[in-house]
Amino acid sequence: MTPTFASHEPFLSMPPVLIYTRPMCPYCMRALALLRRKGVAYTEIDDAAFDAAKKREMVQKAGGRSTFPQIFIGERHVGGCDEMMALERSGELDKLLAAA
Repeated sequence: MTPTFASHEPFLSMPPVLIYTRPMCPYCMRALALLRRKGVAYTEIDDAAFDAAKKREMVQKAGGRSTFPQIFIGERHVGGCDEMMALERSGELDKLLAAA
Protein backbone atom coordinates (compact mmCIF):
# COMPACT_ATOMS: atom_id res chain seq x y z
CA MET A 1 0.00 0.00 0.00
CA THR A 2 1.56 3.25 -1.11
CA PRO A 3 0.06 6.49 0.25
CA THR A 4 0.56 9.20 -2.33
CA PHE A 5 -0.05 12.89 -1.87
CA ALA A 6 -0.30 15.43 -4.64
CA SER A 7 1.58 18.71 -4.35
CA HIS A 8 -1.49 20.95 -4.07
CA GLU A 9 -4.72 20.27 -2.25
CA PRO A 10 -7.81 22.13 -3.46
CA PHE A 11 -10.01 19.77 -1.42
CA LEU A 12 -9.01 20.63 2.13
CA SER A 13 -11.19 18.08 3.89
CA MET A 14 -11.96 15.24 1.55
CA PRO A 15 -12.95 11.65 2.10
CA PRO A 16 -10.14 9.11 1.72
CA VAL A 17 -9.48 7.95 -1.82
CA LEU A 18 -8.35 4.37 -2.36
CA ILE A 19 -7.31 2.97 -5.72
CA TYR A 20 -6.34 -0.59 -6.56
CA THR A 21 -3.95 -0.70 -9.53
CA ARG A 22 -1.68 -3.08 -11.38
CA PRO A 23 1.63 -2.39 -13.13
CA MET A 24 1.63 -1.26 -16.75
CA CYS A 25 -2.13 -0.70 -16.78
CA PRO A 26 -3.01 2.27 -19.02
CA TYR A 27 -6.39 2.76 -17.31
CA CYS A 28 -4.68 2.82 -13.93
CA MET A 29 -2.16 5.37 -15.17
CA ARG A 30 -4.95 7.55 -16.56
CA ALA A 31 -6.95 7.42 -13.32
CA LEU A 32 -3.87 8.22 -11.21
CA ALA A 33 -2.97 11.10 -13.51
CA LEU A 34 -6.43 12.65 -13.02
CA LEU A 35 -6.17 12.34 -9.24
CA ARG A 36 -2.71 13.94 -9.26
CA ARG A 37 -3.85 16.72 -11.62
CA LYS A 38 -6.71 17.51 -9.22
CA GLY A 39 -4.37 17.53 -6.22
CA VAL A 40 -6.11 14.60 -4.55
CA ALA A 41 -4.32 12.66 -1.82
CA TYR A 42 -4.89 8.96 -2.36
CA THR A 43 -3.75 5.54 -1.20
CA GLU A 44 -2.69 3.22 -3.99
CA ILE A 45 -2.66 -0.53 -3.55
CA ASP A 46 -0.40 -1.40 -6.44
CA ASP A 47 0.20 -5.10 -5.84
CA ALA A 48 -3.33 -6.51 -5.78
CA ALA A 49 -2.74 -8.20 -9.14
CA PHE A 50 -0.03 -10.34 -7.52
CA ASP A 51 -1.36 -10.69 -3.98
CA ALA A 52 -4.36 -13.04 -3.81
CA ALA A 53 -5.59 -11.70 -0.47
CA LYS A 54 -5.54 -8.09 -1.66
CA LYS A 55 -7.27 -9.04 -4.93
CA ARG A 56 -10.00 -10.88 -2.99
CA GLU A 57 -10.41 -7.80 -0.78
CA MET A 58 -10.71 -5.58 -3.87
CA VAL A 59 -13.23 -7.87 -5.60
CA GLN A 60 -15.33 -8.08 -2.43
CA LYS A 61 -15.32 -4.30 -1.90
CA ALA A 62 -16.07 -3.74 -5.61
CA GLY A 63 -19.14 -5.96 -5.64
CA GLY A 64 -17.50 -8.68 -7.74
CA ARG A 65 -15.63 -6.48 -10.20
CA SER A 66 -12.10 -7.75 -10.77
CA THR A 67 -10.69 -5.39 -13.39
CA PHE A 68 -8.15 -2.66 -12.67
CA PRO A 69 -8.32 0.00 -11.46
CA GLN A 70 -11.02 -0.08 -8.81
CA ILE A 71 -11.54 3.31 -7.18
CA PHE A 72 -13.21 4.20 -3.89
CA ILE A 73 -13.98 7.66 -2.53
CA GLY A 74 -14.86 7.36 1.11
CA GLU A 75 -17.19 4.38 1.36
CA ARG A 76 -18.45 4.82 -2.22
CA HIS A 77 -17.24 2.47 -4.93
CA VAL A 78 -16.75 4.73 -7.94
CA GLY A 79 -15.83 1.90 -10.30
CA GLY A 80 -13.00 1.94 -12.78
CA CYS A 81 -11.27 4.59 -14.84
CA ASP A 82 -14.15 5.07 -17.28
CA GLU A 83 -16.62 5.68 -14.46
CA MET A 84 -14.31 8.16 -12.76
CA MET A 85 -13.77 10.03 -16.04
CA ALA A 86 -17.54 10.18 -16.56
CA LEU A 87 -17.91 11.67 -13.07
CA GLU A 88 -15.22 14.22 -13.94
CA ARG A 89 -16.97 15.22 -17.19
CA SER A 90 -20.30 15.64 -15.39
CA GLY A 91 -18.79 17.67 -12.52
CA GLU A 92 -19.81 15.04 -9.98
CA LEU A 93 -16.25 13.98 -9.11
CA ASP A 94 -15.48 17.31 -7.43
CA LYS A 95 -18.69 17.00 -5.39
CA LEU A 96 -17.70 13.52 -4.20
CA LEU A 97 -14.21 14.71 -3.31
CA ALA A 98 -15.55 17.73 -1.42
CA ALA A 99 -18.07 15.72 0.62
CA ALA A 100 -16.30 15.16 3.92
